[in-house]
Amino acid sequence: MYVILVYDCGEKRVGKMLKLCRKYLNWIQNSVFEGEISEVKLKELTLKAEKIMNSDEDSLIVFSSRQEKWLDKQIFGKEWSSVDNFL
Repeated sequence: MYVILVYDCGEKRVGKMLKLCRKYLNWIQNSVFEGEISEVKLKELTLKAEKIMNSDEDSLIVFSSRQEKWLDKQIFGKEWSSVDNFL
């Protein structure tokens, strides 16, 4: 399945969430990730994320689709690539 994942975490947890999400998905912008992932891997990711999160303060949102082709995506301004994230 194709997912877009967005998180909002407290300053102390944001680095851990970034590191976790980068193991599973492509980092496209600050706290936004996208990519193909199996249901099992997505469940693994969300369970690990819930351990990092403070459920009273943080949020994690996952948008999913069967395939990327079923998603219309428009980008305005600079499009970030995985390479840009390492520069």
